[in-house]
Amino acid sequence: MNETVLFMTLGGSAIVHFVITCVMGLFARHRVQYLCLAWVNGIFFATLLVSSFFSHAISHGEPGILHPAMLLAVLCACYLQSIYPLNISMPGFLQWERMWRYARPILVLIGIYIGAALMGSRIVYIYSAKDLVENILSSDILMRLCALGMSIYYIVNIFLLPRRMARHANVPRYLLGYCIAMGLSVVFYTYVAIYFDQRLLAIYVVLFTVLNLYLMFRTLETLALQLPRPVIEEVSEEPSEESKEKEQEDFNEANLHRFQRINFWMQNHREEWKDSTFGRDRLCQEVGLNRHLVLQSVRSQGFNNVHDYISSFRVAELKRMISRGEVKALNDTLAAGFGTTQTVRACFLKAEGITLDEYLGSLGIPRKA
Repeated sequence: MNETVLFMTLGGSAIVHFVITCVMGLFARHRVQYLCLAWVNGIFFATLLVSSFFSHAISHGEPGILHPAMLLAVLCACYLQSIYPLNISMPGFLQWERMWRYARPILVLIGIYIGAALMGSRIVYIYSAKDLVENILSSDILMRLCALGMSIYYIVNIFLLPRRMARHANVPRYLLGYCIAMGLSVVFYTYVAIYFDQRLLAIYVVLFTVLNLYLMFRTLETLALQLPRPVIEEVSEEPSEESKEKEQEDFNEANLHRFQRINFWMQNHREEWKDSTFGRDRLCQEVGLNRHLVLQSVRSQGFNNVHDYISSFRVAELKRMISRGEVKALNDTLAAGFGTTQTVRACFLKAEGITLDEYLGSLGIPRKA
């Protein structure tokens, strides 16, 4: 494999993990559950960075089967990834106090290898199954098989993570799928460690990086749901038409002026937007502005798009209906202007940060349709 390609793959992955480490470290200052994500990604960053300087040896090397360096690397990777999703509540064996004991087998094995290397022990190179059988009783081979067995133990724990995390109601579903994908990637890496191939190693590094990026982005998405939403203020009277000269003189003032016009219309035409067919085009027609100006106006006040703006009115109406006792079952929520119960759930979660089922459940309202 080309040395430059491998160097760029390892170096690029190191840079990505450095960014992940910085982002998670920033959030860890405010929420301790992100601390593990920060320091584990920091370890990945340091490892990949050091490995990139050995890209020549890796690209031209032929370590054979079950090389101890590869086995110890996969063992450490399996351990770190089995404790990786610690941004949520986890089983007892993954708590900080017990994490050290969880890592002891690896530390003992690495200590033995370091001690043997300092004493002049020579590595047994294996290139076929026959070589493995002939040297099966040597201490070096037995240690490698022990490392492989421990890796399998940690891999099993990775695949058990979804089952353990499913016991916690606050665990997002994407994290369960991530753990399965992570387990499969570690199995792939174990295969690469046993039958070393530079191309497969580069493919694993890319998959590994993409998975960690995915987890970071989904974590940021979860945090974004907790950010405060724009507050819609009541407009007592409809603003007058603004002049084009005013728009040109003060862009922000013109956007605010148009937004107040839109807001005034929404406040006084509740029955219009409670129709599930009401959308951006009808709003543009009613307020006499084109799509670009309406979008520009609502974004100037913190809304992502026109759909989110309209949904904010429907969610507020839904909460009023619930407080008045007009919602007896999930299907009753459609009267606020939503087309389907799936849309109700999605919009409510985005606006309020909790699911509609949880909100209704806290008020004792049946969640069945």
